[in-house]
Amino acid sequence: MKIRAQNRPPSAPDSGRGGMILREYCRRGAVGLCCSLAALTATLQADSPAALRVGNFSNAAAGDAHPANWKPLTFTNSGAPTRYRLVSERGTVVLQAESHDSASGLTREIAIDPSQYPIVQWRWKVSNVLEKGDVTRKAGDDSPARLYITFAYDADHAGWLEKAKYRAARWLHGQYPPRGALNYIWANRRPVGTITPNPYTHRVRMLAVESGSAKVGQWITESRNIHHDYQAAFGQPPPMISGVAVMTDTDNTHESATAWFGDIVFTAAR
Repeated sequence: MKIRAQNRPPSAPDSGRGGMILREYCRRGAVGLCCSLAALTATLQADSPAALRVGNFSNAAAGDAHPANWKPLTFTNSGAPTRYRLVSERGTVVLQAESHDSASGLTREIAIDPSQYPIVQWRWKVSNVLEKGDVTRKAGDDSPARLYITFAYDADHAGWLEKAKYRAARWLHGQYPPRGALNYIWANRRPVGTITPNPYTHRVRMLAVESGSAKVGQWITESRNIHHDYQAAFGQPPPMISGVAVMTDTDNTHESATAWFGDIVFTAAR
């Protein structure tokens, strides 16, 4: 995915195509997290359920463009958007994403305490990997399937320069952008478990959960400990989660891919 950093003021936080999702969250309000963060946390976790079903696709209706509580996330100057729709797969409704030299995502605004719900679980399937995909290069920063988890800005753990940048971003956009993101990807050739800085911004880490074509066409169930992954990626405990996004994008490599996403669930550690 490409960075669209034109007209970005020097004092604004990093944004890029791996990180551009952070900018778009801020600019478009796809993951608004300032005023609503405390209210969302209280509402979603008041009863401390055993699991938070963030992507409840299986209870949606096939044929809808996107599930309830999820919003389209499109990018400036990125050409055609990826097509998302709910489809029935062997009797279960899942989210399908079709990308043909295109890029866009679906996001959900949600506040989750990763110390209370550190495990994220989901299912996914891809039609193919991208021959030109390369997570280490800007020109190859595409993936047949991604799961983004964004994290809220925390002024208590920011240096003076970072605070100044985020104040500038809030002044420009009306709210703080996310602090950063973990990006779980289906890679082309990176070894599973590899954590790679996004080629556009240091605020995003790419973690290869699957790699290569051996499992293409198969439903794969994933389970990740967000707390452990964030610590490994950024060297510190994670702040509050501010949002979740899924994405299939092929506009850098000019290829095509289809992905299917099952339910996305956050749970307590076992």
